[in-house]
Order: sequence, then structure tokens, then C-alpha cells
Amino acid sequence: MKSKNSYYVVWAGYNPGIYGSWEECQQQIKGFPNAKYKGFPTKAGAEKAFSISYEKYMAMNPAQEAIFQIDENVPSPVYPSLAVDAAWNTATLEMEYRGVDAKTGKEIFHQGPFPDGTNNVGEFLAIVHALALLNQKGSTIPIYTDSMNAIAWVRAKTARTKLEKTPRNQILFDLIQRAEKWLRTNQWSNPLLKWETHVWGEIPADFGRK
Repeated sequence: MKSKNSYYVVWAGYNPGIYGSWEECQQQIKGFPNAKYKGFPTKAGAEKAFSISYEKYMAMNPAQEAIFQIDENVPSPVYPSLAVDAAWNTATLEMEYRGVDAKTGKEIFHQGPFPDGTNNVGEFLAIVHALALLNQKGSTIPIYTDSMNAIAWVRAKTARTKLEKTPRNQILFDLIQRAEKWLRTNQWSNPLLKWETHVWGEIPADFGRK
């Protein structure tokens, strides 16, 4: 399998620096005691990492490290488009979802909160809500979500949730049933696209509660 890395930072080696291939990197670290190196997909990421110490880089959490792993080949978001997201309150176990204009952030719809829900269910319902709304308007603009699970559920036309039914969340199961029926009985051509959070930041529909 071809490596996704095109540039290699050598912090500790025969000649510390940035190298454009694994072979060049190997020449600097092979046989060097306690060599310190790391691969990156872009030159910009490698240069940014080389500007700090190896120890500081390795101490970063995954969210911080993702900044250095950005693939510059990822295109910008497509506009106009609709962005959807869901939020689940760990304290109250309530879920809500919404859709916004991906460029302006203007809220288009907002449902909930619903008791005894899950984030995955909310993401699924948000996409179907967006599809139905855009279908009514005759719009084929893309829909962005940061949930690959939700995209898979929509494509399967089935919410593959393990959520247990309770007296409080009956409305959610009614909505799931209606959403699945809509998917089975309607056609749409709106692209369902993954929002690249590590490149573009939080999805515009995010509730900002992290």
C-alpha cells in the first residue's frame, strides 16, 4: 500500500531537516542512535512540525496533531449546501438536531430536544429531514454531515440503531419509522458529503457544546 506521507521530518538524525521521500529519510536515521522522525502528507505540515521540537509534537493530543496532518488536496466545501448535525446531552439524555445554510450558518430547521435519544439517531433524522425539505423545494444542493454512520444508514434506508425503546422516546421511533418510509418511497439526487472537520473546522450546524 502506498504511504499517504510525501514528506518526512527528521528531528534527530545525521542531518536533521525535511525530506521528500522515505528513502531519503532512511539515509538520515538508519543506524543513528535514538533517531526522531515522522511522516506528513504535505510540505506545509512538515515545515510546521519541524519548527517545534519532537518532544512538543509528540506531547500533542490527537486534535492538535491533526493540524499537521492536513491533506492540502482536500477541496473546499461546496456552496450552496446544507449542513446538519445533532447534539446529545449526557446529563439529561436528550437529543436534538438541526440544519443550517453551510455558508452563512443561518438555521433552516431545528427539532427537539427529544428524551432518551442518541447522537447517531439525531444525525440520521437530520439528513432525512434535510432530504425531504430540499425535495419539496426541488433543490439538489449537497448535504454535509460529519457522521459516516448516518450516511451509511441513509444509504441503507434503515436506521441501524441499538437504542432501546422507552415510554419517553416513542416519538423518536415514530420519526425513525417515518424517515425510513420516506427513504423507501422517494428518490433524491442530493450528494451526501462528509464534512472534513480536521481541515475546515467544526461543521456549521454544530451546537457548540463540546
